[in-house]
Amino acid sequence: MSALRRFSTILSLFIVYLCACKAGTQAPTPMTTLNAQQGGKIVYGAVSGVTTQAAALSKLLSTVHNNCGEKPQIGRVFQFKGTNSVGVFFSVVDHPDGNLPLGGLVIATATGPNQVEAAMIYDQASRFGNTVNPMLQQLFSVWQPGATAAASGSTPGAQSASTGSGYSAPTAGLHMVTAPDNSASIGIADGWQLDPHSASGTMSMIGPNGEQAVYAANKPAVDPNNPQQVQAVRYGIYKGSGTMLYAYHPDLGKAYPELLQAWRSANNLPPAKLQVDKIEPIKGASNCILVTGHIDADGKGMKKLIDDICQSPPAQWGAYTITRTFNIMTDAQSEQEQSTVMAMYQSVKVNQQVMNQQMQQKLQQKKQSDQQWLAWGQQQSDRIRAQGQAAQANFANRQAANDAQHAGYWAQQDSNARNSQGFSNYLLDQSVVQNNATGAHSTQWNSTAEALVKANPNRFQYVDNPNYIKGTDY
Repeated sequence: MSALRRFSTILSLFIVYLCACKAGTQAPTPMTTLNAQQGGKIVYGAVSGVTTQAAALSKLLSTVHNNCGEKPQIGRVFQFKGTNSVGVFFSVVDHPDGNLPLGGLVIATATGPNQVEAAMIYDQASRFGNTVNPMLQQLFSVWQPGATAAASGSTPGAQSASTGSGYSAPTAGLHMVTAPDNSASIGIADGWQLDPHSASGTMSMIGPNGEQAVYAANKPAVDPNNPQQVQAVRYGIYKGSGTMLYAYHPDLGKAYPELLQAWRSANNLPPAKLQVDKIEPIKGASNCILVTGHIDADGKGMKKLIDDICQSPPAQWGAYTITRTFNIMTDAQSEQEQSTVMAMYQSVKVNQQVMNQQMQQKLQQKKQSDQQWLAWGQQQSDRIRAQGQAAQANFANRQAANDAQHAGYWAQQDSNARNSQGFSNYLLDQSVVQNNATGAHSTQWNSTAEALVKANPNRFQYVDNPNYIKGTDY
């Protein structure tokens, strides 16, 4: 067993886990706390009452665990190259501070016989990938915890660390790359590449040895058994659209195996061999679970799967959305690289302006699709009407029956158009609002609609699908 592996084992025995939530101000030893210049917090100083690096990390982590109110997720302990410092990345939710997700790094350095100093940097999880390096530079400009580290001439975290046993520790310095559609950017580690098909806020990365990591993959889903979806499914409206056809299940954990296969089917992939090892709810997230298991995603053998999956509540017409952040790699790769993948996920920055533009484009495409279906229906109606006019007089009763059937058909088409627009509004996070003073309707983002109705409920009200105005709302 290598020294670093032994260290990791010792730390796992010591650790009561961590939380940086309150800047370590309640730490049992006097430590210095700084506001980072680009955001985040920096804590450093000597740790009394401990004689090992593992104990120093454990002491800090135990204190911050008490402040956050939950056990954090931590990566593998690693050694900074060219120094006698060890570190570990973490993520945690700060419950006392409004359930704020945090990301951070804890460092411990032996400064002499039975003497240890430690430091911690942390920031909001969405920013940590960008602020970690500036925080490290600021930290080591004021904290010099030993001659070995100070004389090394290298900034801890500026390059990959090696444990001497073939394990590469996660790199603190990620380099930012942007999706081709400019919808989002992400910091990726050396050797990783961004899939050029990444778009619409979904970031897919491929590792140097075939590792796969996907952030925020979204897919619309409809219940094919919903009465308002049966005809749409029968006519093949969703064929080739990437929409999942799967009945909504309130228990996401029980539905997960079949739901995953439905996801693959929507991507034109065959069913995959799946072994689910563990399913647990995600704290602070409604209808979200964390799945750990193994999958043969490409027919080349089973690999470890870690899947953070959520589903939105279903609309009355059977529509909902599935969102997944997952990674697939061998067991050995997963053990070594989970903290690297976590750091990459935490560095994602979404370009909301581009995302809004894309949603508007999708709305326009949906309207055009609706118009095409209506035109097709009109053509069919005209053809049937022409045939009816050419029929003999003794078919008059049958023609009357046909006309009644057509009226029902068009009523159904109009209902489908309303429901289709309602489904589109749901997917695009929009609502129809009526101005009671003028009777006018307008489609607004849900946040805007909610603000209008709450501010003046006598003047503004939500409009349900049956009350949509044709030509205005759909």
